[in-house]
Amino acid sequence: MNLRNIIKPYPSPIITGRGIDLDFPMLAGCLALLGLGLVMITSASSEVAAVQSGNTLYMMIRHLVYLVIGLGACIVTMMIPIATWQRLGWLMLIGAFGLLIMVILPGIGREVNGSMRWIGFGAFNVQPSEIAKVFVVIYLAGYLVRRQKEVRESWMGFFKPFIVLLPMAGLLLMEPDFGATVVMMGAAAAMLFLGGVGLFRFTLMVLLAVAAVTILVQAQPYRMARLITFTDPWSDQFGSGYQLTQALIAFGRGEWLGVGLGNSVQKQFYLPEAHTDFVFSVLAEELGVVGSLCTVALFVFVCVRGMYIGLWAEKAKQYFAAYVAYGLSFLWIGQFLINIGVNVGLLPTKGLTLPFLSYGGSSLVICCACLGLLLRIEWESRTHLGSEEMEFSESDFAEEPSHGR
Repeated sequence: MNLRNIIKPYPSPIITGRGIDLDFPMLAGCLALLGLGLVMITSASSEVAAVQSGNTLYMMIRHLVYLVIGLGACIVTMMIPIATWQRLGWLMLIGAFGLLIMVILPGIGREVNGSMRWIGFGAFNVQPSEIAKVFVVIYLAGYLVRRQKEVRESWMGFFKPFIVLLPMAGLLLMEPDFGATVVMMGAAAAMLFLGGVGLFRFTLMVLLAVAAVTILVQAQPYRMARLITFTDPWSDQFGSGYQLTQALIAFGRGEWLGVGLGNSVQKQFYLPEAHTDFVFSVLAEELGVVGSLCTVALFVFVCVRGMYIGLWAEKAKQYFAAYVAYGLSFLWIGQFLINIGVNVGLLPTKGLTLPFLSYGGSSLVICCACLGLLLRIEWESRTHLGSEEMEFSESDFAEEPSHGR
């Protein structure tokens, strides 16, 4: 496959006769979250960074490097036609399986806190589960387009995707990464429902999923301990409930307006993972209820905008693009709900980052790449230029098409 056919200089939402032609509300919302994330990582990681490296800005600098890489990934994905992603769906699926197998192999995967979730490349770690979730969405979107009638009308069309999804879920559980498994399967279920799966089959799938989650929780003692602890973390506040109680203390200290940016006490080695999984707790302590609600509002706006991008693509009869937009939005929604739920004590503790905000290179880069995909989908659906067979020139972008978005 020729590289020129994968990344074409024209058409592209960042190179047109009108200049940059993007969905600016979506871009602004995500950039606001990225900026807020950089500020909170700088604040939440300062004490840990000072002890580990002697430089209070060490984590911030690394996060900034990942942010630059992520914005580069966003630009690259915006330049790739959606039809190309559709053609490469099978290769991406194979790549996802390859990465998830590699990460559990001794000598390749890196173990951190008892989990084999990372592949090391020098000073940087790559988390294959973040890549695999996106690749699964792209593959499943292609399947829903190819087998739309079969999915809607037959049991076989409904069960076929699980021949792929269940082995991938098994590989994720071997790391183990229960949170990523739940998010991936949840996004897949939502895509199947929006793809036209009947209500009876969808209900059966939900019941089977609930039963599977129940069995998986009971199969591992540490999962049962987390489930029991989160219902009453104060019963063992210096043991299994320590992390959650410290997070709740951070929320309590923040009150309405917070203690002020940089003035968190909980980040000073009281709250573990303060700059990764529990960065929202530090945000609540420093910015208060008002800052927390504004952050939640930003997330809601970005996720709802992503769903609308899928709706616009569907109205333009670009069904593959629509399913990809829905799937990516549900990945964000799933991670957002689980992370916030864990921070406020509504869900058992899970190792899931908060999209755009948490410290973590793989998560940040993949979120930015997903943003690029959504911006490309919106542009193609709005300009009706989403066909790979069409050839374009500068004259195709001479006039602004009318739209009401």
